[in-house]
Amino acid sequence: MKIIDFIKRQINPIKYYRKKGAKIGHGCEIYRTVSIDSEPYLVEIGNNVRINSGCHLITHDGGCWVIRNCKSEFADVDLFGKITIGNNVSIGTNSMILPNVSIGDNVIVGAGSIVTHDIPPNSVVAGAPARMLETIEDYFEKHQNEFVRTKRIDKKQKRKNLEEHFN
Repeated sequence: MKIIDFIKRQINPIKYYRKKGAKIGHGCEIYRTVSIDSEPYLVEIGNNVRINSGCHLITHDGGCWVIRNCKSEFADVDLFGKITIGNNVSIGTNSMILPNVSIGDNVIVGAGSIVTHDIPPNSVVAGAPARMLETIEDYFEKHQNEFVRTKRIDKKQKRKNLEEHFN
């Protein structure tokens, strides 16, 4: 069964996680190597969200393992939390979103970040743990002259545009 689940996740991760109970909006990209933990029904993802490869959305706290083994009256406990991701969010490669986190609209999470607390709308965050770097408007102002128009063009034209841009 695990092999079949793996194959289904590889073919269409959004369809797979929706079937497992995750609420996922429209216009999203979720890469095949993304892991939405063992409780995907605790995850809500808005519209136009991209979650890059290697990301983990973790809805449980593994620390209960220790509590269960050292406090017999708590031998059957777990600790869970929801994850909510707003609209128009980009989560960078190999990032981790931990339980009880809410990410606002228009947020960029830098690659390799570990998100341990709520992120306000219109923010750029990065780090371990993730912290606010700047606003979306600051990010735009800083990079607007560096943007290269490569979306919705073929690979050959993209390569040409990038080679011209960087030479």
